[in-house]
Amino acid sequence: MKPIALLALALLALSSPALAQNAGQIAQVRAGAHCPRCNLFQADLSGLTLRGRNLAGARLRQADLSLSVMNRVRFTGADLRDVNAYGGVFGGGDFSGANLTNASFVGAYLQGARFRGANLMGLNLSGAELDRAAGLTQAQLNRACGDDSTRLPRGLSVPACR
Repeated sequence: MKPIALLALALLALSSPALAQNAGQIAQVRAGAHCPRCNLFQADLSGLTLRGRNLAGARLRQADLSLSVMNRVRFTGADLRDVNAYGGVFGGGDFSGANLTNASFVGAYLQGARFRGANLMGLNLSGAELDRAAGLTQAQLNRACGDDSTRLPRGLSVPACR
């Protein structure tokens, strides 16, 4: 290809909103819809009550889920990197295979939540309640952090956050 054509393609790729959030999908979720594989990048879902919905495979990177009530929501395989879920209620939620890298679940309620195969690298669980969570392994928790008030299933521990 000619250099000018390559430059044009590069500029087109850089200007493409392909990875930007989808405002319509965010509005659907805020209204209570199921939205598997939706693009909810940087969505403000704080304080939202959303029970038993399917958000499997959704892109929630950098979303704000703080103080939300999302009991039994399915987050399997979802991208939850850098999510703020401070004080959220996620009882019975399914985070199996989800990427929770560098997310903050400080003070979150995660009783009965499932984490089989989830990536917990850098996840802050300070003050979180997980003593009845399922699918957690010590190897996963070694990549996360918490504090003295983090409640975990018997026999598991989490390194202190720095």
